[in-house]
Amino acid sequence: MAKPKTEEFTPDEIYLSDVAKALSHPARLRIMKILTEMNVCMCGEIVDLLPLAQATVSQHLKELKRVGLIQGDIDGPKVCYCVNTDNLTKAKAEMEKIFSNLTKKGALSCKTKKK
Repeated sequence: MAKPKTEEFTPDEIYLSDVAKALSHPARLRIMKILTEMNVCMCGEIVDLLPLAQATVSQHLKELKRVGLIQGDIDGPKVCYCVNTDNLTKAKAEMEKIFSNLTKKGALSCKTKKK
């Protein structure tokens, strides 16, 4: 029986790829920016700051929460969202590991010959 290709990657690589996928939409990047600037934000306030329908914003919040970048606490009929600083710090550290060679060796470049 063939094993899944994801078993060939480290848990950190799989985690970071999941985080990167979650951040690959501009609306989610904007949500993260809003939450980091405001520290805590109600869902309704986030909807007011985005050019998207409430249902769409909820789906983006759900994806960010799924990967652990944000957390939500129920406050009556609303959910109060904030950044999960532990997980965001972990994701940042993993991203820095990938690109650490750039700062150690200088900018990498690929030279191609022009014909």
